Amino acid sequence: MTAHDHEIVSIYGFSEKQIDALMTHTSECTLMWGTKDGWPVGVIHAYVWHEGKVWLTFSSHRHRAAAIRRDNRVSVCVSSTAKNSNDSPSGSATMKGRGFFHDDDETKKWFYRALANKVSPTDQAGEDAFYSLLDSPLRTILEIVPEKWITFDSEKSARDMAGALPEEEKTERKSADAVRMNKEREKRGLSAR
Repeated sequence: MTAHDHEIVSIYGFSEKQIDALMTHTSECTLMWGTKDGWPVGVIHAYVWHEGKVWLTFSSHRHRAAAIRRDNRVSVCVSSTAKNSNDSPSGSATMKGRGFFHDDDETKKWFYRALANKVSPTDQAGEDAFYSLLDSPLRTILEIVPEKWITFDSEKSARDMAGALPEEEKTERKSADAVRMNKEREKRGLSAR
């Protein structure tokens, strides 16, 4: 790695298995959406990773509910700083996806129990109390189906900086680092990389 290789980070992506581990073993995510006037907004949520999708909940009268019903394109960002297990890789993942609302009793029953267990995994009384708190008439559940991932494996990056990351462990260099970076370098009178 040269002194300026830190500009190329897309080569430190997660595998699907690592994404699954991070999403399973992290307690919080940031849900992001666009407001009517175009502002990006985000709120931190406890969530459940289930069957390759993010599931979370909030009251249906929140501004985010109206915004997501208007335009269901959302993003979810997860950082390993919120991981609750050593089985999770270090780094971050941002998912671009589409949100779908659920208000049926069957979804509420499994999801509320799964979220309550995630929040209080070793305390049945705490789990039951959180379940009761969630089970309210204004609450809605948002299922987010991934369409694209942007990931960063901080362990790979550290190993590469130390000269210990084999080439075969690097992920494909994305267009931001392969094309856009060189256009920006050219504008600044720098050589391509």
